Order: sequence, then C-alpha cells, then structure tokens
Amino acid sequence: MNPADFFANYWWILLVILCLLLYKFILRVFFGMVIVPENRLGLVTKKFVLFGANKELPDGRIIATKGEAGFQAQTLAPGLYWGMWPWQYGVDMQPFTIIPEGKIGLVLANDGAEIPTGSILGRKVACDNFQDANAFLNNAGQKGRQTAYITAGTYRINTYAFTITIADMVIIHENMVGVVTTLDGQPIGSGQIAGKFVDGHNNFQDFDTFLQNQGNRGLQPSIILAGSYNINPWAIQIEEIPMTDVPIGYVGVVISYIGEDGKDLTGESFKHGNIVSKGQRGVWMEPYGPGKYPFNKYTMKVELVPTTNLVLNWANTRSESHQLDKNLSTITVRSQDGFPFNLDVSQIIHIPANEAPKVIARFGSMNNLVSQVLEPTIGNYFRNSAQDSDVIAFLATRKERQQAAKDNMKTVLDEYNVNAVDTLIGDIVPPESLMKTLTDRKIAQEEEKTYITQRMAQEKRQGMEKETAIADMQKEIVKAQQSVEIAQRTADAAVKKAEGDANSLKLQVDAEATATKMRANAEAEATRARAGAQADATKLNASAEAEKISKTGLAEAEKIMAIGKSTAEAYELQVKAMGGDNFTKYKITEEIGKGQIKVIPDILIGGSNGTDGGINGLLGMKLMEMMDAKKNDTPESN
Repeated sequence: MNPADFFANYWWILLVILCLLLYKFILRVFFGMVIVPENRLGLVTKKFVLFGANKELPDGRIIATKGEAGFQAQTLAPGLYWGMWPWQYGVDMQPFTIIPEGKIGLVLANDGAEIPTGSILGRKVACDNFQDANAFLNNAGQKGRQTAYITAGTYRINTYAFTITIADMVIIHENMVGVVTTLDGQPIGSGQIAGKFVDGHNNFQDFDTFLQNQGNRGLQPSIILAGSYNINPWAIQIEEIPMTDVPIGYVGVVISYIGEDGKDLTGESFKHGNIVSKGQRGVWMEPYGPGKYPFNKYTMKVELVPTTNLVLNWANTRSESHQLDKNLSTITVRSQDGFPFNLDVSQIIHIPANEAPKVIARFGSMNNLVSQVLEPTIGNYFRNSAQDSDVIAFLATRKERQQAAKDNMKTVLDEYNVNAVDTLIGDIVPPESLMKTLTDRKIAQEEEKTYITQRMAQEKRQGMEKETAIADMQKEIVKAQQSVEIAQRTADAAVKKAEGDANSLKLQVDAEATATKMRANAEAEATRARAGAQADATKLNASAEAEKISKTGLAEAEKIMAIGKSTAEAYELQVKAMGGDNFTKYKITEEIGKGQIKVIPDILIGGSNGTDGGINGLLGMKLMEMMDAKKNDTPESN
C-alpha cells in the first residue's frame, strides 16, 4: 500500500494521536483551560482589556486588583481553570514560598501606598501573611520593606507583588544579652540618648505594636535575654554582649545615663554628685551584690568597687592583680641633709558596700580615687616627712613614722568615705655612698665585737690551760704537802727532843756535880788528916772545879733549850704571819726545792689577780733560790 492510500484510509488515526499529544494546547487555545499543579502557584498577567472602566492601572501601581491589564493580584491556586485564553492571560507557574526552620521571611512589597515621610518600613495590614495581595493593597498596605515577616512554613505568595528574602532568626547565647537599636519609630526625646520603655512588643518580635505604642527609633533601654527570636533585621539591629559580672568581694555601682532626673538622696551634706533611686538618671543608691546582671552597657555603666581590703603598692616591681596600682611607682624623697632615697609604701584601704555609691559619685571610678587622692596624698606625706630628718634618723624611726602615716591617712580618707586600714613602709633604699658608709661602720662594730669575743676566748683558754697545769701538778703538790706535814712533825719532835735532851743534860750535870762534890768531900775528909793546909787548898780547888762544871753544863743545856724554843717560836710566828695554808705551801715548795723538782716555769712568778697572788710569787722566787743553792752545792757546780 502506497503512502497516499494509507493516509486516505487511516487519517483519523493520525488525528487522534495528534489530539492526544496536543490536547493541553488545544484545550488552552479553544477553551482557555489552565491546570495548576499541586506544588505550584499560578501568577496571572492580563495582557489587555477590551472594554470597561478599568482598562489601565492607576499611576504608580503595578499590581491590578480590579481586573486592569498587568500583573494580577489574584493568583491561581492548584486546580483546573477555564476561560484563561492565552491571547488575553499569561499564567506563570511558580513554586510555593518555603521558609525553612530557624529562618524568617522578610517581605518587600512591590506595590502599595507610599510610606509616610520619616518612616522606612511599611506597616502591617491584614493580608493572610501576604498570601492575599488584594487584601494587602485594598487595606492600604505600603510599598517597600515591611515591618511584618513570615515565619517558618509554606506560603502561596504572589512574587509579582512581594519579594521574599530569607533571614536567620536572632539567637542570644547563654550569659549574653542583646542590645537593641530600632531603625524606625518616633525620634528620641530631647536630652535623652535612648528611647523610652515600651511594653507589649514581645521582645521586639511584634514591631508594629512597638510603633503603635510610640516607640522611639535608636538605642533602646530594653534588652533581650538568651533565646531564639523572630526579629525583623530591617527594623531592629541586635548587638550581643556579655552579661555584667560582679565578682565576689565587689559591689556594682550603677551609673544610669537615661531616665528622669531624680531627687538626690544623700542630703545637703554630700555635695559631690547626685545619688538617685533605681531607674532614674544618675548614680543609683542601691549597689548590686555579686552575680551576673543583664545591663545595657550603652545606657548604664557598672563600676566595680572592692569591698574587701584593697592593697595598693607604691613600688616599681610589684603590682596587685586588680591593676589599680599599675601606674604607682616607688616614691623618691629627699632628707633634711640633702640625700635623695627611694621608699616603697603599701596602703591598705576598705570601702564599705553602703559607701560605694558615694565614692563613685565623688570620683567616677576607682582609678580616679587612686590617681586623684591616694597617689598625691601618700607621695606628699612621705616627702614632707623625710624632710624633717636625716636618712639615718628616718631609718631608725621607721616604726614611729609608719604609725604616724597610718593615723594621717585615716584622717584624710575618712573625708572621702574610705577606711584606711593600714599604711606600711616597705624597702628603704638610701644613697649608695651613704649606704657604704653605714655598711663600713656596721662592719667595724661587728669586728670590734669579734675581737672582744676572741680576747675573752683567749683569756678563758689561758685560764683553762692554767687549771690544766695545776691539775697536772696536783700529784706533786699533794706529795709536797705531805712532806711539809712530815717535816713539821719532825721539827716538832726535834723541839721536844731538844727540850728533853736539855733537861736530861741538866739533870746529868747536876748529878755529876753532886757526885763530884761528894767524892771531893770524901777525899777531903780522907786527906784532911794528912794535911790541914793541903786539905784546905784541895777543898778550894775542888769547889772551884765543881762550880765550873756545873755552870758549863747548865749553859749548854740552856743553849739547846733556847735553840729548840726559838725554832718552835719561829715556826709559830711564820704560821701566824703566812697562814696555815700558805705556810704549808711554803714548806711544800721548800721540800720540792731540796729535791730539785722543777714544777714551776721560770717565767711564771707573777700569779693572777687572786688574793694569794703575792704569796705565790714569793714562793716561786724562794723555790728558785733554793734550787740554785742546791745546784751550787752539787759536785758538778764545784
């Protein structure tokens, strides 16, 4: 079958196939059918209007709400529509607007009323979250950026009328606060740096309520705390800052820059600034204790005031962790005698918690307290104090000057609502030349003490050696003492013997004389007869001879007795004159000398300062004389 015959017989099959392939086009052209898929939105553009009053859009409008030619406010939801002739209507299939989780949709209206002068955002109108463009335009919705936004979800929004921008939600993290600056609203009042407090806007998530309540544009006194917020960034800017931390041992004194001018609560006696109630402009009377607080750093300032003892060091090499004394340095002073020297000082202060607002009201900060009061007061006090004395006197009276400084600082700081706990003088560094002089003097004094100690040690050593020598001689001294006692007893015996011999000799002489006399008498009687003359002569001779012998014997006896008596009396006198102990020492020495025992050095003849020093010297000299005499008597010396 040729093609012509086939087409003639089966043309209708080709027509059916063509209709099946082009049915949408056929329905669209001949019946104006439009099918909007389930996941699409039909945006309609009307190309022309054949007749009627609303042929053209009003000036300034781009969205048609009354059937005018142009972009139509009415959109086509998913479904089947007829009469949308392609020569009159254009339908653009667009996906739904989807706002993801954690995001918001910012809306820019492409048509609407003009935004009033002074405003930058269009106000919210009822329009079903911008899904009803007709309602938006008919309710006087304003063109431009909108205060309202759409949250996470799916929306059928006419993108000819509205442009949607995806933005992040505002997240304020833990221990942080959000400082708010609004971009629209009423101007801030005169004399203020931030807007007034406005309620009901749900942490600025309902910006239209904020504007309706006459909220001000600019910095806001309110802050937002940790959390996630649907906040329009075209209306509000958020700065995330840390919370204010008041550490333990401190109080936070609040200085507010906003609010109404309050009444001063300190009375007429305090004339250094206004201290007001909480919420008013000025220094707040009630300080905040340790903790974390959500303060707006642009509308108020928190000055930390230590309530524990605070140490400030005037020293080049030392500074405390609080750093309030980082600019303080060692004080250079000049003494009365013209010497400059350096002085380290530490001042301990305490500020009561209830006095902290007064200190801040007076000085503004702790740094100002240090620089305006403590630094000049401490420095000038010690400079004046140093000029009253020389360096040596200043060093010597350090304790007294420290107490005087403490009393003076207590008096001064009481006037500034600060308690002076203590004033301490640290290192005192005199001039090097003067320090060398003092060092040399001290070294000389210590050397003098050393010499005295050494001399005393030598004297003690000499005494010890003397006592050692005496102890070593103790044996010989005991032997000599015993010899002296023996000699004394021998002398006593010799005296007694001499007395006995004398008595015995006297008796013997008497007896011999008597016997001789008797013999003579007998012989005389015998010879008397022989010769009278001869008898008489013999008698006379015998009598003379007897008398001679008697006298001779008596004289000899008396001599021996006198020698013994004189010896005994001499011993007795020596004992009385020298004392018993000294006489004994003398006899010991004499016996030692007789025995040629050398126990005393030739040079040791002086003795010590004791009571027997002279006697010991004499004994030594006597002993040497006896030893020399003994040597002279020896055969070698001869």
